[in-house]
Amino acid sequence: MQRFCKTTAVLALLGGLAGCGDTVGEQALLGAGAGAGTAAVLNGSVLGGAALGAGANVLYCQENPGKC
Repeated sequence: MQRFCKTTAVLALLGGLAGCGDTVGEQALLGAGAGAGTAAVLNGSVLGGAALGAGANVLYCQENPGKC
């Protein structure tokens, strides 16, 4: 239960940070940071988390420009 709470808190925090960025480069960089940080906390692949976070944040921001 404690791991679930910690994971949820980290994801909420990093999710809020990942929504920012005025350019595609900024969106990719912030998404990569959020993904890498989440992967590190969850003992996953930091490189894989960074790649997934970057792609996901850019995709989200490009599809929803008013929400970023």
